[in-house]
Amino acid sequence: MLDLHRLRLLRELEARGTVSAVAQALGYTTSAVSQQLQVLEREAGAGLLRRVGRNVQLTDAGRVLAGHARTLLDGAEAAEAEVAQVAAGRVAGTVRVSSFQSAFLRIVAPAVRALADSHPQVRVEASELEVEQGVPGLRLQHLDVVVGDEYDDQPRPVHRDLARTDLVRERVRIVMPEDHPLARRRKVPLAALAEQPWAACQPGTGHREMQIRTCRQLGGFEPDLRYASDDFLILLELVRTTGACALLPDLVLGYDAPGVVVRDAAEGTIGRTVYLLTRTSRTPAVEAVTTALRDQAGHTR
Repeated sequence: MLDLHRLRLLRELEARGTVSAVAQALGYTTSAVSQQLQVLEREAGAGLLRRVGRNVQLTDAGRVLAGHARTLLDGAEAAEAEVAQVAAGRVAGTVRVSSFQSAFLRIVAPAVRALADSHPQVRVEASELEVEQGVPGLRLQHLDVVVGDEYDDQPRPVHRDLARTDLVRERVRIVMPEDHPLARRRKVPLAALAEQPWAACQPGTGHREMQIRTCRQLGGFEPDLRYASDDFLILLELVRTTGACALLPDLVLGYDAPGVVVRDAAEGTIGRTVYLLTRTSRTPAVEAVTTALRDQAGHTR
């Protein structure tokens, strides 16, 4: 009989590529993961791994079993959720959600509060993660729902094993100090801000890529990205206190931000879509959470 715990380790190895990465992700030692995979090989009666230098790769048999592991783990998760629901007499279970900051504050947190009233047997565990971090966790069943964002002309990868639902369509606007010489204009030419310092998210994030691309395409300049934070509220404060400019979406700008003004770019419209991802097979508890997120997004919109 194949052990589900060991099958999960094999699935993690397929996704992460090295035994040490699996150990780090799950909080085990490397030797413990290796030992469990060796036991799984004996249970399966086939060689699942082959050594390549200091690393290992899945054999053909290992890849076949990893594919079945996804199905078996999905089935076990669904069974646990159904048993919890029957035992409670209503929708029940734990749902793990991740979201980037602004959607966490404006959509996820209020939805969790609403679920406490409508589905008290649903336990929501929520964490702040960028979508680049959340998607691998969703595919490996560490998460159940991921709230992500996608800027115009920067499409996210499409995963056929995940289901996407769009929540909010919003504008991205120029945020600048209230004492800037152009602050009285209703629309501000990006090109006129070429000499300004700029504040953006960290390298490798969709927001930073959007800001660079927008300044290049609409403004015709390379932005002086002097300040970096993945916390949008910190970016607002940097605009207020340092005189920098930033491009920020509406979800962030719903907060009172004294000392700054918000303007549209004269050269064109910049947009962002907030969406949620789940695995294609969803438990009743996950359905309840996604419904609450959609409802809250409707209020936010």
